[in-house]
Amino acid sequence: ANWPWLNSDTIALCDCVSVVLGQYGWSVTYTTQSICTLKRSTVELSCSYTYPSGTVTTTFWFTKKDAGGNPVSLSDDPDYKGRVTYRKDKENGHTLTITDLRETDSATYKFRFTDQAGKWRYTGDPGVTLSVTGLQVKVTGGHQDKTLTCSTTCTLTDNPTYIWYKNGQHLDEGTSPQYKDPVSSNYEDSYSCAIKG
Repeated sequence: ANWPWLNSDTIALCDCVSVVLGQYGWSVTYTTQSICTLKRSTVELSCSYTYPSGTVTTTFWFTKKDAGGNPVSLSDDPDYKGRVTYRKDKENGHTLTITDLRETDSATYKFRFTDQAGKWRYTGDPGVTLSVTGLQVKVTGGHQDKTLTCSTTCTLTDNPTYIWYKNGQHLDEGTSPQYKDPVSSNYEDSYSCAIKG
Protein backbone atom coordinates (compact mmCIF):
# COMPACT_ATOMS: atom_id res chain seq x y z
CA ALA A 1 0.00 0.00 0.00
CA ASN A 2 1.09 3.55 -0.65
CA TRP A 3 0.98 5.81 2.42
CA PRO A 4 1.64 9.37 1.21
CA TRP A 5 1.94 10.69 4.76
CA LEU A 6 4.71 8.26 5.68
CA ASN A 7 7.86 9.80 4.22
CA SER A 8 11.33 10.96 5.17
CA ASP A 9 10.01 14.38 6.20
CA THR A 10 7.71 12.78 8.76
CA ILE A 11 10.54 10.69 10.22
CA ALA A 12 12.83 13.71 10.37
CA LEU A 13 10.14 15.66 12.19
CA CYS A 14 9.82 12.90 14.81
CA ASP A 15 13.59 12.96 15.36
CA CYS A 16 13.46 16.73 15.78
CA VAL A 17 10.70 16.50 18.38
CA SER A 18 12.66 13.99 20.46
CA VAL A 19 15.66 16.30 20.50
CA VAL A 20 13.57 19.30 21.53
CA LEU A 21 11.98 17.35 24.37
CA GLY A 22 15.43 16.38 25.59
CA GLN A 23 16.44 20.02 25.69
CA TYR A 24 13.92 20.73 28.42
CA GLY A 25 16.46 19.22 30.78
CA TRP A 26 14.43 16.51 32.51
CA SER A 27 16.36 13.31 33.25
CA VAL A 28 16.93 10.59 35.86
CA THR A 29 20.09 8.51 36.26
CA TYR A 30 20.01 5.51 38.61
CA THR A 31 23.11 4.44 40.55
CA THR A 32 22.35 0.82 39.67
CA GLN A 33 19.58 -0.83 37.69
CA SER A 34 19.31 -4.13 39.57
CA ILE A 35 19.76 -5.25 43.17
CA CYS A 36 19.41 -8.67 44.81
CA THR A 37 19.30 -8.67 48.59
CA LEU A 38 18.01 -10.67 51.56
CA LYS A 39 14.60 -10.42 53.14
CA ARG A 40 14.47 -8.68 56.53
CA SER A 41 17.47 -6.55 55.48
CA THR A 42 17.60 -2.86 54.52
CA VAL A 43 18.27 -1.53 51.03
CA GLU A 44 19.01 1.89 49.56
CA LEU A 45 18.07 2.87 46.00
CA SER A 46 19.64 6.08 44.68
CA CYS A 47 19.39 8.31 41.66
CA SER A 48 20.31 11.76 40.43
CA TYR A 49 17.95 13.95 38.46
CA THR A 50 17.97 17.14 36.44
CA TYR A 51 15.22 19.63 35.62
CA PRO A 52 14.96 23.16 34.26
CA SER A 53 16.49 25.75 36.56
CA GLY A 54 14.02 27.48 38.82
CA THR A 55 11.50 24.66 38.65
CA VAL A 56 10.23 23.57 42.07
CA THR A 57 9.49 19.84 42.08
CA THR A 58 7.71 17.14 44.00
CA THR A 59 9.80 13.96 44.19
CA PHE A 60 8.91 10.37 45.06
CA TRP A 61 9.46 6.69 44.25
CA PHE A 62 6.77 4.24 43.18
CA THR A 63 6.06 0.70 41.98
CA LYS A 64 2.29 0.88 41.46
CA LYS A 65 -0.33 3.09 39.86
CA ASP A 66 -3.85 3.86 41.03
CA ALA A 67 -7.04 3.15 39.10
CA GLY A 68 -6.56 6.37 37.17
CA GLY A 69 -3.07 5.39 36.06
CA ASN A 70 -1.31 7.80 38.40
CA PRO A 71 1.85 6.60 40.20
CA VAL A 72 1.39 6.06 43.95
CA SER A 73 4.22 7.24 46.19
CA LEU A 74 5.65 4.46 48.35
CA SER A 75 5.13 6.70 51.37
CA ASP A 76 1.38 6.45 50.68
CA ASP A 77 1.40 2.72 49.89
CA PRO A 78 0.05 0.68 52.85
CA ASP A 79 2.32 -2.25 51.92
CA TYR A 80 5.33 -0.09 52.83
CA LYS A 81 3.90 1.71 55.86
CA GLY A 82 6.61 2.51 58.41
CA ARG A 83 9.35 0.95 56.25
CA VAL A 84 10.13 3.69 53.73
CA THR A 85 12.10 6.93 54.01
CA TYR A 86 13.10 9.47 51.36
CA ARG A 87 16.28 11.50 51.51
CA LYS A 88 17.20 14.37 49.25
CA ASP A 89 20.93 14.41 48.66
CA LYS A 90 23.20 17.16 47.44
CA GLU A 91 23.53 17.87 43.73
CA ASN A 92 19.95 16.78 42.94
CA GLY A 93 20.36 13.30 44.34
CA HIS A 94 17.57 11.26 45.92
CA THR A 95 17.73 8.07 48.00
CA LEU A 96 14.97 5.63 48.88
CA THR A 97 15.51 3.43 51.96
CA ILE A 98 13.34 0.36 52.60
CA THR A 99 13.70 -1.54 55.87
CA ASP A 100 12.55 -5.02 56.91
CA LEU A 101 12.45 -6.20 53.31
CA ARG A 102 9.91 -8.80 52.25
CA GLU A 103 9.98 -11.07 49.23
CA THR A 104 6.80 -9.31 48.07
CA ASP A 105 8.86 -6.09 47.81
CA SER A 106 10.46 -7.53 44.66
CA ALA A 107 9.50 -5.06 41.93
CA THR A 108 10.77 -2.33 39.63
CA TYR A 109 11.15 0.97 41.48
CA LYS A 110 10.97 4.23 39.57
CA PHE A 111 11.67 7.82 40.54
CA ARG A 112 9.19 10.51 39.53
CA PHE A 113 9.15 14.26 39.87
CA THR A 114 6.88 17.12 38.85
CA ASP A 115 6.96 20.87 38.74
CA GLN A 116 5.08 22.87 41.35
CA ALA A 117 2.06 23.44 39.13
CA GLY A 118 1.92 19.79 38.12
CA LYS A 119 2.15 20.75 34.45
CA TRP A 120 5.30 18.72 33.82
CA ARG A 121 5.65 15.17 35.07
CA TYR A 122 8.68 12.99 34.49
CA THR A 123 9.31 9.33 35.35
CA GLY A 124 12.81 7.92 35.07
CA ASP A 125 12.99 4.72 33.05
CA PRO A 126 13.90 1.91 33.25
CA GLY A 127 14.01 2.15 37.05
CA VAL A 128 15.71 -0.18 39.53
CA THR A 129 14.75 -3.85 39.64
CA LEU A 130 14.83 -5.07 43.25
CA SER A 131 14.82 -8.82 43.96
CA VAL A 132 14.37 -9.94 47.56
CA THR A 133 15.33 -13.50 48.46
CA GLY A 134 15.43 -15.84 51.40
CA LEU A 135 18.09 -18.49 52.14
CA GLN A 136 17.61 -22.22 51.72
CA VAL A 137 20.08 -25.05 52.32
CA LYS A 138 20.20 -27.77 49.69
CA VAL A 139 22.06 -30.99 50.52
CA THR A 140 23.58 -33.37 47.97
CA GLY A 141 25.75 -36.45 48.40
CA GLY A 142 25.84 -39.26 50.95
CA HIS A 143 26.31 -39.46 54.71
CA GLN A 144 30.10 -39.27 54.51
CA ASP A 145 30.54 -36.88 51.57
CA LYS A 146 27.96 -34.15 51.85
CA THR A 147 27.85 -30.90 49.84
CA LEU A 148 25.74 -28.06 51.18
CA THR A 149 24.53 -25.19 49.00
CA CYS A 150 23.16 -21.95 50.41
CA SER A 151 20.55 -21.28 47.75
CA THR A 152 18.95 -17.95 46.79
CA THR A 153 16.45 -17.04 44.08
CA CYS A 154 18.81 -14.40 42.66
CA THR A 155 22.52 -13.66 42.75
CA LEU A 156 23.25 -11.43 45.73
CA THR A 157 24.55 -8.02 44.65
CA ASP A 158 27.30 -7.72 47.23
CA ASN A 159 29.91 -10.46 47.52
CA PRO A 160 28.65 -12.02 50.74
CA THR A 161 30.36 -14.17 53.34
CA TYR A 162 28.42 -17.36 54.05
CA ILE A 163 28.29 -18.80 57.57
CA TRP A 164 27.50 -22.49 58.05
CA TYR A 165 25.95 -24.16 61.08
CA LYS A 166 25.36 -27.80 61.97
CA ASN A 167 22.89 -28.48 64.76
CA GLY A 168 23.25 -24.83 65.76
CA GLN A 169 27.05 -25.05 66.03
CA HIS A 170 29.34 -22.93 63.87
CA LEU A 171 30.95 -25.01 61.11
CA ASP A 172 32.75 -22.65 58.77
CA GLU A 173 32.47 -19.44 56.79
CA GLY A 174 33.66 -18.27 53.41
CA THR A 175 32.76 -16.54 50.16
CA SER A 176 31.52 -19.68 48.41
CA PRO A 177 27.81 -20.57 48.64
CA GLN A 178 28.88 -24.23 48.91
CA TYR A 179 30.42 -26.15 51.79
CA LYS A 180 31.60 -29.76 51.93
CA ASP A 181 31.10 -31.47 55.26
CA PRO A 182 33.66 -34.30 55.54
CA VAL A 183 32.21 -35.55 58.82
CA SER A 184 29.70 -38.37 58.60
CA SER A 185 26.22 -37.43 59.75
CA ASN A 186 22.82 -38.94 60.34
CA TYR A 187 19.29 -38.00 59.37
CA GLU A 188 18.78 -36.04 62.58
CA ASP A 189 21.50 -33.50 61.79
CA SER A 190 20.29 -30.02 60.90
CA TYR A 191 22.19 -27.59 58.66
CA SER A 192 21.64 -23.88 58.19
CA CYS A 193 23.38 -20.96 56.51
CA ALA A 194 23.48 -17.23 57.12
CA ILE A 195 25.01 -14.15 55.53
CA LYS A 196 27.60 -12.18 57.48
CA GLY A 197 27.02 -8.48 57.89
